[in-house]
Amino acid sequence: MPIYEYRCESCGFQKEHLQKMSDGPIPACPSCGAGKYTRLLSAAGFQLKGSGWYATDFKGGGSGSKPASTSTATADSSKSDSPPAAGCGGSCACH
Repeated sequence: MPIYEYRCESCGFQKEHLQKMSDGPIPACPSCGAGKYTRLLSAAGFQLKGSGWYATDFKGGGSGSKPASTSTATADSSKSDSPPAAGCGGSCACH
């Protein structure tokens, strides 16, 4: 459902209203009752409701699946017959 922002031209009252897209504009200001309560042009806002929506759905990769990495190929190619690099002793992550 979209969230619409309204402002009263008479008293300056401003509020956001959650409305269906099929709903008409709100005719009167809830604060002073004047008929000059107009919908403002603002950034689109919406609210996700119902089953199937999760907080992690649209937050940077919360899907749980990860792309294939090249770490396996790197690990396989690092196993060689060459001696360990000087000073590492063979127990570091480079082997």
